[in-house]
Amino acid sequence: MISFNKEQIYIVTGASSGIGEGTALLLNELGATVIGIARNEERLNAMRNKCKYPENMHLEIKDLAEDIENLPQYIKELKNKYGKLSGLAYCAGIVEVKPLQLLDLHEMRKLFDINYFVPIMMAKGFADKRNNIGKGTSMVFIASIAGVHCDRAMTTYSGSKAALTASVKSIARELAPHYIRVNSVSPSDIITPLTSGVDGLRARKEPLYPMGLGEVNDVANMIIYLLSDKSKWITTQNYIVDCGYM
Repeated sequence: MISFNKEQIYIVTGASSGIGEGTALLLNELGATVIGIARNEERLNAMRNKCKYPENMHLEIKDLAEDIENLPQYIKELKNKYGKLSGLAYCAGIVEVKPLQLLDLHEMRKLFDINYFVPIMMAKGFADKRNNIGKGTSMVFIASIAGVHCDRAMTTYSGSKAALTASVKSIARELAPHYIRVNSVSPSDIITPLTSGVDGLRARKEPLYPMGLGEVNDVANMIIYLLSDKSKWITTQNYIVDCGYM
């Protein structure tokens, strides 16, 4: 059975909804201390109201894309505030479905900011040995099946997730000698507020899954496993969670 203790401190981004919320709640339920980061204070508070141990759920209201260059310093500030960090679950993200002829460079850069540049700079700060517990530290990044099997009209989104999974493997190899593990999880269609906003997605995709569309905890459980010491010999991997959609 997977369990944590309150001395183990994990950052979860995108913690106000979807996979981030599910991961934060499950980590808390299993005994860990969680730093939940998101932009929406109201939804973050609502998440904490659901958790089993509110005293071990700390909230940080922050737009991570606002000052990307200084995210390593932000990680240091969180360490100084809460203690050395055991792990990171990067669950924030933006979805865009847009045909090639409608792509806008400014919007593309905004998507890459949150889907690629922010997580890489978070990893840079997290890898600093002054900020983490050393051996046993684990980072997990939410990518997407779109980075492996690309659908039409998802040029930017698929590109950002493919770039993330590639960089995760490189980072993992760099940090392996320090016993810091780095993996990614690539879900297919999961029922979240983010995917619900994509017009027609459910009607179009649900028939493709013999067991139906995925739920948040189908992904959160994989993240928890990769953060825990039960996966202490696993790094550089990209786990596809897709109910056989591939």
